[in-house]
Amino acid sequence: MDSAEYERKIAHRFAAFDQDGNGYIDRADFNAAAARLLTEFGTTARCDKGQALYTGAEAFWQGMAGIADVDGDQRVTREEFVGGAVKRLRDNPGRFAEIARPFLRATIAVADSGNGGRAAVADVERALRVLGASTEIASIAAQSLDTDRDGLVAESDVVAAFAVYFTVIEPDA
Repeated sequence: MDSAEYERKIAHRFAAFDQDGNGYIDRADFNAAAARLLTEFGTTARCDKGQALYTGAEAFWQGMAGIADVDGDQRVTREEFVGGAVKRLRDNPGRFAEIARPFLRATIAVADSGNGGRAAVADVERALRVLGASTEIASIAAQSLDTDRDGLVAESDVVAAFAVYFTVIEPDA
């Protein structure tokens, strides 16, 4: 796939982060995502899981800003997002997943209802819908994350899939 095609597809991923649709990604987008997840799963912000989710959201924001906020205005525009992906992440998708790991780990913990650090597929689907995925996409994605088909999704599966979705674009068939 040529660079222009890669950039076009990465630009499409931008909307998943721009939670309020204002044309840029900022700390408020990450905090809003955390708040919606906590509400969906009936978890308070002050409990350990809630604090971990907000801490993870902040770490994710800081990592993204460090990669993509070229002008230092604490906002990542679509152009900065695409530039960050193309220049820094295309050849190292694991780096992006690693900055997301604390947030992803905390999201699984919030969705986990006693499964030892793994979340039920249905709860992962709920989390994906809360974060903006359509019902159909959330269902397909959650089921695909259950790699061993035991009805549960582990953090490692989420991190690996995240890296692929946001940084590695499969060629069109």
